[in-house]
Amino acid sequence: MGCRSKTLVVVPFRASSHQSIQNKFIISKLKAIKIHILIERKPRSRSFIFAVARSSGLCRTAEYPAVNSKMIRGGRSYVSSPPAFSNDVKRLLVCTSNTVSIFSTSTGLQISSLEGHKAPVTTVIVVPASTPATKILSYCWTASLDGTIKYWDFSVPELLKTIDVKFSIFSMVIPSLLRQPAQSDEKPPKLFAYLSVEDTRETTKSHKKEPRPNTMNGRICKCNLTESRLAGGVTLAEMKEPQVITISSSGKYFGIRKQRKLLIWKVPDVEAERVVMRKITLHHTKKLTVLAFHPTQRIVAAGDVTGRILIWRGFGDRTFATNDKKMNLNLMNNEEERPGVRDNDDADLCTTWHWHPSEVSVLIFSSDGAYLYSGGKEGVLVVWQLDTGKKKFLPRIGSPLLYFTESPDPSLSSISCADNQVHLLKMPSMERLRSISGIKLPCPLPEEYKGLCRDIAFNHDGGLVALRAENYCIQFYSLLDDRGISEVQVCERNHQPGDDVTVVVTLVALSQDGSLMSTVDIKLAEEGIGSLVCLKFWVSETQNKEFTLSTIVYEPHRDAGISAVAFHPNRRAAVSSSYGGDFKVWICNDELQQKDLQSSGWSCHAVGSYKKKAMTAAAFSADGSVLAVAAETVITLWDPDRNVLVAVIGETLMPIMNMSFVGSSEYLVATSWGSKPQLSVWNMSKLSISWSYLLHVEAVACAVDMSSFAALALLPESSNCKEANGTTFQGRDGVILLFNAVDPVPVASWSARKAKGGALAFLKANPSFTYENISDGKAPQTLLAYVNGDHEYVLFDPYGKEVHELSKIHWGDRLTHEEKGQFGYASIYGELPEFKLKRNQDLWAPSVPSEKPWETIFSGSSHNLPPLTKLCSAFLESLLEKRTAALE
Repeated sequence: MGCRSKTLVVVPFRASSHQSIQNKFIISKLKAIKIHILIERKPRSRSFIFAVARSSGLCRTAEYPAVNSKMIRGGRSYVSSPPAFSNDVKRLLVCTSNTVSIFSTSTGLQISSLEGHKAPVTTVIVVPASTPATKILSYCWTASLDGTIKYWDFSVPELLKTIDVKFSIFSMVIPSLLRQPAQSDEKPPKLFAYLSVEDTRETTKSHKKEPRPNTMNGRICKCNLTESRLAGGVTLAEMKEPQVITISSSGKYFGIRKQRKLLIWKVPDVEAERVVMRKITLHHTKKLTVLAFHPTQRIVAAGDVTGRILIWRGFGDRTFATNDKKMNLNLMNNEEERPGVRDNDDADLCTTWHWHPSEVSVLIFSSDGAYLYSGGKEGVLVVWQLDTGKKKFLPRIGSPLLYFTESPDPSLSSISCADNQVHLLKMPSMERLRSISGIKLPCPLPEEYKGLCRDIAFNHDGGLVALRAENYCIQFYSLLDDRGISEVQVCERNHQPGDDVTVVVTLVALSQDGSLMSTVDIKLAEEGIGSLVCLKFWVSETQNKEFTLSTIVYEPHRDAGISAVAFHPNRRAAVSSSYGGDFKVWICNDELQQKDLQSSGWSCHAVGSYKKKAMTAAAFSADGSVLAVAAETVITLWDPDRNVLVAVIGETLMPIMNMSFVGSSEYLVATSWGSKPQLSVWNMSKLSISWSYLLHVEAVACAVDMSSFAALALLPESSNCKEANGTTFQGRDGVILLFNAVDPVPVASWSARKAKGGALAFLKANPSFTYENISDGKAPQTLLAYVNGDHEYVLFDPYGKEVHELSKIHWGDRLTHEEKGQFGYASIYGELPEFKLKRNQDLWAPSVPSEKPWETIFSGSSHNLPPLTKLCSAFLESLLEKRTAALE
C-alpha cells in the first residue's frame, strides 16, 4: 500500500486553500494564512527542514494567544506569595500569576479578580481599617515583577493608581499603614513603601565583557507612594538575590535574611525621603530561612535550614533605644550575661528550639504574642507557647507548609501549602473549615517510567480533568470553574518528607460520561523483588466525583505492565492492553442488570493477542462496534462482542504509543515515538493509511461529533534547529495543530510553551455560562483545552474566526446572601433602583425632546437617591435635544 510521508515545518496560522505540487519537494505559500509545509516522498531530517524554512524566510509562527487574541486561562499557583484578608474577613486576596484572585471565606469560591499586571504579582497588602466603621472600605496595594505598584478598590474592582518603579519587585511593605492614623485636623503624612527589587542593569552591561558571579542584583529601596516615584539615592541594603521583607505588626521594624544574618531596621517616627534609618545585624551559624517579629515586645524569631528556631529577646536595646533610655540601661557586654548572643550582637538573650527535621518555612507570632507558629516540609503546624516552650500540633496537613496568615478576626487564619491549597482554619482550635484548592503540580516519576505514564484524563461533558498528584492521589479539577472538585486516594499514604517513592500511579482513564474511572498503580521492586501491578476500577454516582473503589485486579496481565485502558462508549466495559503481548476486555458484572453501582464488580470477559507482540495502545470506536489495539507497529481491529480479529493494518515506522478514533468518522489517528516519531491517520473503510507526518506528538484529542482532531507536537531539539527555535519560536517548544481528518493541511495552529508532558481535550462548553468578546454573539459549543507540563491550562474556541478570551460572567452566582451588596453606598442604604433612559427612535423626525427620568428619580426618600454621577448625566441629557436625522 502507498504511504505518503510529509514532514511538517511550521504551521502558524489558519488554512483555507492549497497550491500545486512541485517536483522534488513542495513549499506551499498560502498567502491568506501563511502555512508552509515541505512534502517529500523520502522525508528529510527535521533539522534540514527547519534550516530550509528559516533560510527562505518562511518560518513564522503565532504563539497562543496571538497578538490581540485571548483565552480562558487557569491552573495558576495559589501559593506563590502570602495571601491577605479583607478588613471584614469575608474575602481572601490570593496572588495568582499576573492577577489577584478574590475568594469568599464562607464558600471558598472565587468571586472576582484584579487584572492589570503584566507579570506575576508578588505582594498584596490590604489597607487596614482605622475604625470599626471603616471595615467596609476595600482598598489594597499590589506589587509585581513587571516593576509596577498598583492601588485598587477591590470591592468594584477598580484600578485607582499605578506607580512604575522600573525594577522587578519581589517584596513590599508599607509601615505607615500599620501605625496609628493621624488626627482628623492634621495633614496626612506622605506614604512610603520599602521594596525588595532586582536591579539587572549592571549585570546586563557587564555580561558582554566578562561574567561577574558576585554581582549584587538585589536591593532594598524606598518608594514615595504619595508622589509616585522612588526615593532618589536611598538604598538600605544590597544582596546577590532579592529577599522577602518581613515587617512587624506594629509597623515599627522590618527585616530581611542575608545568608546567616538578620538585618533589622527601625522605621522612623516621622518618615521622610532621606531620613537616617538605624539598623542592627544578628548572626547565626546556619543559613536562615524565615523570620518573624513579636507584635508588642522587642522579640524576633528566625528559622534555619536544619529545623532550629532562634529567638532573640531585647534586640536593639542599644541601637534603637532613645537617648534618655540609653543612660538608664545597664548594658551587658559580657557573653555570660547575654546567653546565646553571638559576638557583639545587640540583643539580651537568644534561645533555641528544635523540633522540625528539616528547614523551617513558616514562622509567625500570634496576634496577642503568647504563641509562635512554625511549620516546614513535614506538613505539621507546631504551636509553641512562648513563655514555657511547650508545644501542640496540627498534624497530617498532607503537604509542606509555605505561609501562615492571620486575619483581623483572631478566630480565623489561613495556611498555604505546597500542593497549591489554602486552608482556612478556625482558631485557636485549628479546625480546618474549608480549603481553596488549586490544580495540583506535577509530581516526579522514576526514570524508567518517564514517557510511559498516561496520568491525565478528561471528562468531556463535565469540563473536568483527572490528573495524578502527590501522595498517590488523583485530583478532579474543573477547567471551566478553575477550582478543585475532589480527590481520590489510589493508595493509602501519609505525607512524609524524604520518603522514597514505593508506588507509582502510571495510568488514569475515565468513561465518556465520567461515572467510571480506572487507575493502574505499580509497587516498585526492592532489590529486584516484590514488584506488583494493580488495576483498579472506581465508580461515582454523584456530580462532585466522589469515587468509591469497586474492584482491584492484582497482576491482570501476569507480571507485565499495562500500556493503556479505554472504556466502551455505551456500555460498562473496558479494555486493558499490556506490554506482555495480550489485551483483556473487562465487563461490569451488573452491566445488564443495572443493580447497585457501589456493589458492582468487574471480571474478565475476553483475552486477545497478536503474534506475541506487545500491545501498546487501545481504543474503541464511537459506537463501540470496533476495538482497535496496537501491536507494536501494526493496528489490529477486533469485534469486542465476539472477540474476533477482523483486520490488521499497518505498519508504522516505530511502535504506536497512542491511538484514537476521530469522532464518528471513518478515520483513526495514531502516534509513534522513538527515533522516527510519526503522526499517522488511517482510513478504516479502505484499511490503509491516509496521510502522515514525521512529528513527535505528545498528545492527541478528537472531537466527539466531528471529523476533526488536535495534536500537540514537540518542536525538534537537534543542534541544527536550536538557533531556529530560539529565534523563531522564542522559547516555545511545541505547536498545537488542528486537523480535519480528510485533509493533511492543518486548519489552524498555535505555538505553545511547556509542551513536554502536556495534554489536549475537546470539552463541551457549558450553556449556562455567558461569555464576553464573542464577535458573532454566539457562545462556542466546543472548547479546546490545553494543559501544559506544569498543569497550567488555556481554553479557547478552535473553530472561531478569531481566538478571543471567553471571560465567564458568573462570579455573582458564587456570592452568598450575606456578601451581596456589602460595599460602598449599597452597604449603607441598599441597592439603587434601576432605571433606563428610553430614547425615541423615530428616524424621520428632525428632532425630538428627550424624556425627563430625573423628575421621577427625585421623588421618594432621600436615602434612595442614586449617586451624583448618574443624576448629573440624566439631568444634563434631558436638557438637550437629540438630533436623530440630518436636515437637508
